[in-house]
Amino acid sequence: MKLTTLYASLRSDLSYVEKELEKIVEAKHPILQQASFELLKAGGKRIRPGLVLLSAKFGHYDIEEIKKVAVTLELIHTASLVHDDVIDDAETRRGKQTVKAKWDNKTAMYTGDYLFAKAIEYITLIEKPEAHQLLSRAIHELTIGEIEQIRYQFVWDQNLRHYLRRIKRKTALLIAISCQLGALASDAAKEIQLHLYRFGYFVGMAFQITDDILDYTGTEKEIGKPAGGDLKQGHITLPVLYALSNEEIRTAILPSFKNGKISNEDLAKVLDIVKQSGGIAYSKKISDRYLQKAYEELEYLPNIPAKKSLIQIAQYIGSRKF
Repeated sequence: MKLTTLYASLRSDLSYVEKELEKIVEAKHPILQQASFELLKAGGKRIRPGLVLLSAKFGHYDIEEIKKVAVTLELIHTASLVHDDVIDDAETRRGKQTVKAKWDNKTAMYTGDYLFAKAIEYITLIEKPEAHQLLSRAIHELTIGEIEQIRYQFVWDQNLRHYLRRIKRKTALLIAISCQLGALASDAAKEIQLHLYRFGYFVGMAFQITDDILDYTGTEKEIGKPAGGDLKQGHITLPVLYALSNEEIRTAILPSFKNGKISNEDLAKVLDIVKQSGGIAYSKKISDRYLQKAYEELEYLPNIPAKKSLIQIAQYIGSRKF
């Protein structure tokens, strides 16, 4: 099932959010305007806005209030991707040129900063101090997660705890507060906000692990960037982490990396080794555990149509191929 199908009941409101995003990123500077607009038009799954809207269904749903959260979360997510592309020296994302590739690193960094600033400005329209506190903490953690990712590049002696803590900060927390802030903005009960936060956290962990699996199993056409890109950049994700626990495999893999670089030929060989190591199956198992925890959180929520949609989104994340 495609996300567009899952979002059928939200189509009108998501379209409204999309138009608001385009209006918010308007800039007087032509390069900022073009770069920001192209980023939005590059697509994306709009997971975070969708979760904001669905979570708001558990309270008093008012799209004029809820859109403020949906737009803010998508702007923050997009800004973090622009910065990621600079750090990783990425040429493509979602099958299109990155901002840093089309212009340069400085333009990309300032475009990311601009989107962050617009997000912070826009969320001030919500007159709920708790919303600002939650968002500030999430951005703080997101930043630490990005720094940790740089810190652990090509560090082969990592453990599962390091990896899980990193993806929690890098991905899961923003998805978790998408759910929490959606519920908060609609004045849903505190208990419901908490269960939605936990649901988003577990789904976010599964989402990132699945992303890391696809870096080994997906094609460039499917995932919008070259396969094996994470490993080439020195990001030790769960599949390779599992493979490295085998000393024989570790001995076969590490010599391929010379001064933080690996040839395309050696990369293809390493990818095959990781696939054959059982790392993919192990990672899928961990992802499924998080999804099961996500389903358990939903059991505490009222049986409204939005609950069924959240279940379907979790199922989509567990089976997606791109």
